Amino acid sequence: MSIRVVVADDQDLVRAGLVMILGAQPGLEVVGEAADGLEALDLATRLRPDVLLVDIRMPGLDGVEVTRRLAGPDVKDPLAVVAITTFDLDEYILGALRAGARGFLLKDAGPELLVQAVHAAADGDALIAPNVTRRLLATFADQAPSAPVQPLTPLTEREEEVLALVARGRTNAEISAELFIGLSTVKTHIASLMAKIGARNRVEIAMWAYDTRRVRA
Repeated sequence: MSIRVVVADDQDLVRAGLVMILGAQPGLEVVGEAADGLEALDLATRLRPDVLLVDIRMPGLDGVEVTRRLAGPDVKDPLAVVAITTFDLDEYILGALRAGARGFLLKDAGPELLVQAVHAAADGDALIAPNVTRRLLATFADQAPSAPVQPLTPLTEREEEVLALVARGRTNAEISAELFIGLSTVKTHIASLMAKIGARNRVEIAMWAYDTRRVRA
């Protein structure tokens, strides 16, 4: 079945370009377009797409607030949200990820990375633009307001290895190849990590890795 996507961006030309790129991909279907944050929130709530691609800076509600309402820590059935922006600013990126976004891209990332990010989010994975991943997560760790949550049970040696690679932005396939383990085994380790540290997705796993200083920039 096709991955259903809603695209939200207040710039008509940018939104049209995103829709054209995604709509041309096999297995992807753009089911809605929004020109502001309120419209994005309404469409995503009504249509329940597999992925919401949302611009950070929009009128009405900005992308961070849209993300928080649809995917925040208090949302029982969160949507998969990928945030995009023109501006490589820590406050935008951190705001989106803290709000629950599963991915973050700059608008100049290119079609291939855009499509990868949508597929990753739909699969429960996450993709952050490689040029900002390590700096971003290290910055998050430095700004973390409270002591990091400790795992319910100690991490295994293999889980520590998977944790480090997730924190460095590796995909499941890349982790599988690097550690010489099966893809299903990678997914099992990631599920175990999420359960042990109370993370809801890979982005939160990566944040925790930097927050606990298990991985450093």
